[in-house]
Amino acid sequence: MTPVQRATTPDAARPMVEAVAVSKRFGGNEVLTSISLRVERGQVMCVIGPSGSGKSTFLRCINHLEVVDAGRLYVDGELVGYRERGDKLYELKPAEAARQRRDIGMVFQHFNLFPHMTALENIAEAPTTVKGMSRRDALERGRDLLARVGLASHAGHYPSQLSGGQQQRVAIARALAMDPKLMLFDEPTSALDPELVGEVLDVMRELADTGMTMVVVTHEMGFAREVGDAMVFLDGGVVVESGAPRELLANPQHERTKAFLSKVL
Repeated sequence: MTPVQRATTPDAARPMVEAVAVSKRFGGNEVLTSISLRVERGQVMCVIGPSGSGKSTFLRCINHLEVVDAGRLYVDGELVGYRERGDKLYELKPAEAARQRRDIGMVFQHFNLFPHMTALENIAEAPTTVKGMSRRDALERGRDLLARVGLASHAGHYPSQLSGGQQQRVAIARALAMDPKLMLFDEPTSALDPELVGEVLDVMRELADTGMTMVVVTHEMGFAREVGDAMVFLDGGVVVESGAPRELLANPQHERTKAFLSKVL
């Protein structure tokens, strides 16, 4: 990877996420092309775009689940997935990358809960195995988080006993159990029945109200308009347009953005 120059900033002004000319290929297919953007601290950025536009890939690059092929990604000022020596970048060892990743919570489209564990056990697992928290403290923390997402009475339920919306709320609680500085949401409501979407979005609204920095890949335009601070429209692996959600949704400037929004609004 060729290093990309980046200006240094004081801690207080440093964005939570900064992408500098990020590109990603799968074989001969370039799915992200020179993506540059910033997510400020406490900001909710909504990423929209058609299927195959690179939204989920970009999200996965932020926590190094996918390795970028060019450019740089920083979270809280720290280079993601690499160490810099002189003018060269070296990929971190898996254990070092995992250490970075534990500060970044991610909620996937399909929940990814452990089916053999109860809701409470799913939440307590990572704090005990990754952070070394005592089992007792992890379970207490898990109960608090279940209450926070409205599932205090479901601690002993297994995923198969929960609705899709309940499973996704457990998944959010599981991510929060690691006390992340950043939360990533990859279309968290797209696998849900329509009547279950609201309960998940309500939890996300509450989380945004607490000041959590969030990057949300979503097709829920009402949520983006109401809760989002910034919006990016991706198509063909490039940032076509960006701006404040209300302004971008009401008055898109690019013809491609207009065409996309005409089909989803």
